[in-house]
Amino acid sequence: QVQLVESGGGLVQVGGSLRLSCAASGRTFSGNAVGWFRQAPGKGREFVAALRWDINYTTYADSVKGRFTISRDNAKNTVDLQMNSLKPEDTAVYYCATGPRGSVVGREYAYWGQGTQVTVSS
Repeated sequence: QVQLVESGGGLVQVGGSLRLSCAASGRTFSGNAVGWFRQAPGKGREFVAALRWDINYTTYADSVKGRFTISRDNAKNTVDLQMNSLKPEDTAVYYCATGPRGSVVGREYAYWGQGTQVTVSS
């Protein structure tokens, strides 16, 4: 059983930065990929970014492209999401998930974390 734990969320002003981390406990990440998703109040879950490390593949939602960077820290066994130039519309609970392909589709991920809150104040 893979357990994922997100950390790094918080309150930040518009234009600020945060770095989220996704750690796997129990054993390493399931499959070869981790995706980040987010859910804002009253909205559905939204794909943010994904990384598949066996083929060095990354993909981003258009809304975060150029501002967010997903990467893997092998020493810490985490997958991080560096978020820069944050906007109020980035406010959401951010979830990481692990799966085989680095898909933009949430249902293709088998394991999910509990989420971490990111709030961007204007």
